[in-house]
Amino acid sequence: MSHDSTTPPTTDPAHRPRVAVVFGGRSSEHVISCATAGSVLAAIDREKYDVVPIGIAQDGRWVLDSGDPERLRISESGELPRVDGTGAGVSLARTAQATDLVVSEASSPPRTLGEVDVVFPLLHGPWGEDGTIQGMLEMAGVRYVGAGVLASAVSMDKAFMKVVLGEAGVPLMPSFAITDRAWRQDRAGCRERAAELGYPLFVKPARGGSSFGISKVHDASGLDDAVEEARRHDPKVLVEGFAADAREIECGVLGTVDGPPETSLPAEVRVGGDHEFYDFAAKYLPEESTSLDVPADLPDEVTATIRALAARVFDAVGCEGLARVDFFLLADGSLVVNELNTMPGFTPTSMFPRMWAATGMDYPALVERLIGLALARDAGLR
Repeated sequence: MSHDSTTPPTTDPAHRPRVAVVFGGRSSEHVISCATAGSVLAAIDREKYDVVPIGIAQDGRWVLDSGDPERLRISESGELPRVDGTGAGVSLARTAQATDLVVSEASSPPRTLGEVDVVFPLLHGPWGEDGTIQGMLEMAGVRYVGAGVLASAVSMDKAFMKVVLGEAGVPLMPSFAITDRAWRQDRAGCRERAAELGYPLFVKPARGGSSFGISKVHDASGLDDAVEEARRHDPKVLVEGFAADAREIECGVLGTVDGPPETSLPAEVRVGGDHEFYDFAAKYLPEESTSLDVPADLPDEVTATIRALAARVFDAVGCEGLARVDFFLLADGSLVVNELNTMPGFTPTSMFPRMWAATGMDYPALVERLIGLALARDAGLR
């Protein structure tokens, strides 16, 4: 498999592109973002890039962070990393020539760190993966890793993602969205639609991730509590049909500079023990009951179909950079797309880097590829 060779937009061989690695954020996936950043910061080539770690505290403050990978790991005991927000404040300032990083501390005047060449936004969930920071970076004229504003927003909102993918003819599980207004004003109607969908079913935040707020509902008596749990993370909720006896398959996608996207070998998640589905603990905490088969044990023709459909999904929403496409392989052999993640996790247990390693691209090469793709593309409309 061939991979793009991308170079920074500079003719100065002494110039090290400055990469601002941004992590944390205001969403419920704050800790997963920190863990992802720890892995990326440990792998990024410091001789090639000038790396500036920037943490976003859960109250929204942007601060310079030590970027210590060890501090940002999920510990063996399950202790979760966070950005505490006590560091020097940092912001982006657009000048006539470039966009600079400006550091502010209470005891001294603002100082400039210099121009930012690319931002690596390792943010999961709302206020990061949903097009918000991408829009800010577009306005600032800064290149960044990953999908643009529209693709990020559509992919983050599972209800709208299904509209776009359905229009493109992509097979999906049946579902419907419960808006905040619908739940407050027509709860009986929401219950009726759920009954029409049939039990068991899944209830999840429409714009969430890392399995926060997701419930498997076995009958009508559990629906209200499940919706309220999802609403703790997002006022908009997705209710989705249950894929009985399905295998959970994932596939990684990488953009290219000029050609079609490339796909990884698929992998399979097999969840056992007390987990009814691939929840937070099964994803991120040490667990013997969860098996990740990388690559998945699939017939060649099924693997080829999954990879082709993953690339089709990537193009359907206009993704750039990277994505992970999640599938259900149903008992009858058919495939449906479950989700599209435009900033999949990069923790040591995350599927995305493991799938690419199985395909021939190790972790440092993957990070290098993503930065190179961001540096090679134009800032602004494309």
